[in-house]
Amino acid sequence: MSLERPVAPDPYELLPRVGSFTVTSTDVRDGEMLDLAHAHDSAGGRNTSPQLAWSGAPEGTKSYVVSCFDPDAPIPSGFWHWVAVNLPAGTTELPTGAGAGDDSLPGDAFHVRSDFGSRAYGGAAPPQGDHDHRYYFVVHAVDVEKLDVGPDVSPAVVGFNLAFHTLARAIITPTYAH
Repeated sequence: MSLERPVAPDPYELLPRVGSFTVTSTDVRDGEMLDLAHAHDSAGGRNTSPQLAWSGAPEGTKSYVVSCFDPDAPIPSGFWHWVAVNLPAGTTELPTGAGAGDDSLPGDAFHVRSDFGSRAYGGAAPPQGDHDHRYYFVVHAVDVEKLDVGPDVSPAVVGFNLAFHTLARAIITPTYAH
């Protein structure tokens, strides 16, 4: 089977424009290769979510959603690696490993199932020999304290709700291949 295909567009360029703010990380860098720690165990990694810190969210931010999406997966829908919902407005950082489960998140925040099927961060795992995949780690500033979703919805349902409640996004996009 050949994995030759065009590079997928930046998925956030296809959405309605919103404001932006800043996200940084001590673990990942924009455009640079993820460390093996942040890869999936099926790819020899440790499934450890990276540290993320953000600042400059717009006035009116009442909560955050953090997600990680790979548009380069060889499927039409891309691949969701992480979605943490309803992080309190006072949150400005998730430490390394916060994606381990709901107990690692502040307040009443929770995870929805990644495309791996778990309610936790699932590390990078592109097919062996495929081109570099981009991992969009996005902090969404949200205009409501709680999105009207529960932990059993899909990442697509969270994304649909975000379309109506996102004030701004902060994005950092490392890559991975093996």
